[in-house]
Amino acid sequence: MELNKKNMKNLILLIVFAVLFYVGVQRIENLAAGILFVCRVVFPFILGGALAFILNIPMSFLEEKLFHKVKKKKFVRPVCLVCSILFVVAVIQVVLVVVLPEVATTFSSISKNIEAFLPKLQRWAIDTFPDSKQVTSWIQSIEFNWDKIIQTAINFLKNGAGNVLNSTFTVAKTVINSLMNFFVAFVFACYILLQKEKLSVQIKKVLYAFLPLKAVDKTLEVASLSYKTFSSFVTGQCLEAVILGTMFFIVMSILRFPYALLVGVVIAFTALIPIFGAFIGCVIGTFLMLVSNPMQAVAFVILFLVLQQIEGNLIYPHVVGGSVGLPSIWVLVAVTVGGSLMGVVGMLIFIPLSSVVYALFREVVYKRLKERGIHDI
Repeated sequence: MELNKKNMKNLILLIVFAVLFYVGVQRIENLAAGILFVCRVVFPFILGGALAFILNIPMSFLEEKLFHKVKKKKFVRPVCLVCSILFVVAVIQVVLVVVLPEVATTFSSISKNIEAFLPKLQRWAIDTFPDSKQVTSWIQSIEFNWDKIIQTAINFLKNGAGNVLNSTFTVAKTVINSLMNFFVAFVFACYILLQKEKLSVQIKKVLYAFLPLKAVDKTLEVASLSYKTFSSFVTGQCLEAVILGTMFFIVMSILRFPYALLVGVVIAFTALIPIFGAFIGCVIGTFLMLVSNPMQAVAFVILFLVLQQIEGNLIYPHVVGGSVGLPSIWVLVAVTVGGSLMGVVGMLIFIPLSSVVYALFREVVYKRLKERGIHDI
């Protein structure tokens, strides 16, 4: 190999990388601690970017649909940003005001219903298994004491998380750090939204200054595709969840099912999780009704299956439609892999992320087929 300037540079970079890799392997604990420290420092800005992305959706809608004819453009962005923040706060406030009293009433009702339901269950089980003394004695030994359950939960929290609960300083420090992180993230998100065009120009300048033109064009293309896919997914998924929750509330109220408001809100929130989310709401709603009236629980499951079919075949394709552009089988794979790696957040992130990868890979495949002259597949 000829040791010209370019080869020498590559060789030096390779040696430096090998040395850094060796040092990192030898001091893996220090490296992990350093990575965690960097993550803690960067976390508020990552959270701020996520907040900016979410707030940008209603803010852009207001700018394009309601304030596009306003002449004084410099006042449009702050007004739209404030309106977007107030909208998100109002949604959270409405949910808290509506749901919290309903949850308190529901838990009170559940405790009474379980106490009344347990003797009936015991009598039914004894009549069903009259010849089994072990089953009968076990069923008769079952008792429900709501106060005892609450006390057990409190004792578990005190013992299991004693280091946190018994240390006022630790709790206060955690709360203050969380508030500070959220405050920094919120301010950072506002700066991003108020100066997003300027930031976009600055990022492009940096990319064009240090990367080849072809690489910059491809990077900007991927970034644009990612933004469109993620924003379409978030908008469609939220709208679809609201429609599904409203459907359940209206139908359950008409058919006089109990817990209509609570179940509607729970299903709306859980429906944000693709594929599996609404079924989580179904399990919660079925449990709530099973305690008070088992037949109503069966009827609720049937109602859920009917409304789920209507939502899946009629509403979801029109509301979300092809915005994500990912076939159903890969949606299932994305949800499964994302849930395994990052939980609920992974489920939400991996669908649009997989959609971006799918679109880029499809573009490469079609380009290669065209180069080879294959058109009939």
